[in-house]
Amino acid sequence: MEINTHNAEILLSAANKSHYPQDDIPEIALAGRSNVGKSSFINTLLNRKNLARTSGKPGKTQLLNFFNIDDKLRFVDVPGYGYAKVSKAERAKWGKMIEEYLTSRDNLRAVVSLVDLRHDPSADDVQMYEFLKYYEIPVIVVATKADKIPRGKWNKHESAIKKKLDFDKTDDFIIFSSVDKTGLDQAWDAILDKI
Repeated sequence: MEINTHNAEILLSAANKSHYPQDDIPEIALAGRSNVGKSSFINTLLNRKNLARTSGKPGKTQLLNFFNIDDKLRFVDVPGYGYAKVSKAERAKWGKMIEEYLTSRDNLRAVVSLVDLRHDPSADDVQMYEFLKYYEIPVIVVATKADKIPRGKWNKHESAIKKKLDFDKTDDFIIFSSVDKTGLDQAWDAILDKI
């Protein structure tokens, strides 16, 4: 499938099912901790500076943000998890919203689960991965911020992440940097492979 990434726009923000777009365009959801670089990942993939707003304040995405890409594919940015400044009640509400989307959306083809290559996955990262495996949702693990680590140490970090996640070899694992575009083509290949 050929996708013109220049033809991309934010379509809508949804808090629940009744707001989701009603059609059969395939969707790829993006999940990750608040400061893992989700917006930068979306902007890099779509070759745009700030279609997805990167914010100095993590935890800004509070709804499901649907991005229309060439009327052939949608990215769905889900609220970042693990952000401390949000009340427990608010976090529970996000959790329910994310869970409803991930478990009931027929359009969903896969989830890009973003982790930080520099650190071991957090408890939230592990929980998200286990959740996706439990519901048999295809996962593309993207380890961001690769430019902040010497290339010679990537394998060591990749091994540590896979071990902590109890990584399933049938999933994709991509080392990525929005700064030097490492992993950009692999990320697109993995996404297009799922739709």
